[in-house]
Amino acid sequence: MRSARIAAVVVAALLSATHAGAWPSVLMESLNRDARRLVPRTLARLMAEREKEIFEEARAFPPELAQQMAADLSAGSLRPETMAALDARAFEASALLRDQRVTEGIVKLGALLRIAADLSDPVLSAGPEGYPLGVTREYYTFVSGSLDKIPVVIDNEPALRMPRRGLGPFWQAVLVRSREDSPVIRTELFRNGRVVSHRTIDYRSPVFGVASLSYSRAVTAIAATWLAVWRDVRGDVTRTPRPAKVAPVDAPPVPATPLGPPPPTPPPATASVPAE
Repeated sequence: MRSARIAAVVVAALLSATHAGAWPSVLMESLNRDARRLVPRTLARLMAEREKEIFEEARAFPPELAQQMAADLSAGSLRPETMAALDARAFEASALLRDQRVTEGIVKLGALLRIAADLSDPVLSAGPEGYPLGVTREYYTFVSGSLDKIPVVIDNEPALRMPRRGLGPFWQAVLVRSREDSPVIRTELFRNGRVVSHRTIDYRSPVFGVASLSYSRAVTAIAATWLAVWRDVRGDVTRTPRPAKVAPVDAPPVPATPLGPPPPTPPPATASVPAE
């Protein structure tokens, strides 16, 4: 499904990315859908039915809190007052669900993806100097075009069982890890005083490593945030998907190039028609 949308994703990423950064809308939608794969089916269905309203609520983030959070992301640490304000957003979703105001509660809960996604984005934690003009655009375009190659993995499995009171420290830890990835984007996409085009890099570039890590970090952080609040209100946690565990496998060794004269040219091969 992803590969069928890649062309549209790349174009939309260029149009929707803001000058200040933050995941473009097409990437946010992809993060949202991948995060829903990690939550109980009941919750995933309730969110899918209200996807439009959830994104509208996420875009309506209070301007004062957005500025406060942007300053902390740039500094690399969440201040206590910012942490309290973000936790209040989670508490609001919890209170609505406890009052059986399901639609309002699910929309507020879903919109918390904005917090987790921003904390997971290395572009936003690049520091006060930010990136040279054009670097952010090339990075997001590269990520958007690489979605079909990025393996989505669980970045922090214990976080999926975290209680709501653990959200603050968890969010702070996510930001710290994003901050560590930020310099790679500048180093790889700005060389000799020029912006490096996304067309000249591929999966072998450190940029792909950062993109892959930050995407999976965001998916995990979003799902963990939702689950912490959902458990807090005793939501249905049956039929929770169990991700497959994949062990790392070393690549096969590359055979050494033989020394000596080249082998003789073989006679021309004869084509044959495969049997029906």
